[in-house]
Amino acid sequence: MTYSFSPTTPKLAVSVSNGIATLAIDNVPKHNAVDLEMWKAFPSLMEALDGDPEVRVVILRGADQASFASGADIAEFATVRANAEGGRLYEAANEAAFWAVAHCSKPVIAMIRGFCLGGGFGLALSCDLRVASESAIFGIPAARLGVGYPPGAMNLVTAAVGAPAAKDLFFTARRIGAQEAQRLGVVQRLVPDSELEQVTQALAESIVENAPLTIRAAKAAIDHAVGVVHPDVDAVALADQCFDSADAVEGREAFLQKRKPAFTGR
Repeated sequence: MTYSFSPTTPKLAVSVSNGIATLAIDNVPKHNAVDLEMWKAFPSLMEALDGDPEVRVVILRGADQASFASGADIAEFATVRANAEGGRLYEAANEAAFWAVAHCSKPVIAMIRGFCLGGGFGLALSCDLRVASESAIFGIPAARLGVGYPPGAMNLVTAAVGAPAAKDLFFTARRIGAQEAQRLGVVQRLVPDSELEQVTQALAESIVENAPLTIRAAKAAIDHAVGVVHPDVDAVALADQCFDSADAVEGREAFLQKRKPAFTGR
């Protein structure tokens, strides 16, 4: 089944095909900078994808061949972030978007080319897995802009790279290449630019083939282990649910019959 729908902002686009939802950041003239309207759209959008039984995995990417996301839209700093109150409201929207991605019960893959900076880096680190092209550039320039980073979202950064590396990235505000990002654990798969879409699609397809309940339980347990706690999610109960599922029966029978399992998520 293939379909698409329009979020509350035209700068985010969603399509779903064969169990894979693709969420594209579409602000190409600004290298896919994310503005306040876009940040506010993420929670309801991710909730819709999470609740859609047709979706088993989500790919978050930049539209077309543009950058993943160059960060928050600097043009709004003098308006919506002009004072402490506005800054706090903006950061709250930032953080809500990050956690909406992180708390999706389904795997979310960031497909990264070009710039992945600031809030864009935060979005990427909110995803479960990151596939990057060899020319991708990463960084968190908050210290050069004089802005605060959402303290809650800092948990996502440290969960991905550890405290010392997080301090290095924030204190220096330096940009790093894709090779260093892979060494730090930011990137799980690093590929030539020409292979980025193919490798990301293949990774998503490999996840779609596996048992959704098992993946959901594994994500909840792993996130809990690194301090990315999902509210109102009982990882033990999710694991127990797997054993009582029709998919567990299907998995056993497929193994014994030496055939590919057909999991339904029930």
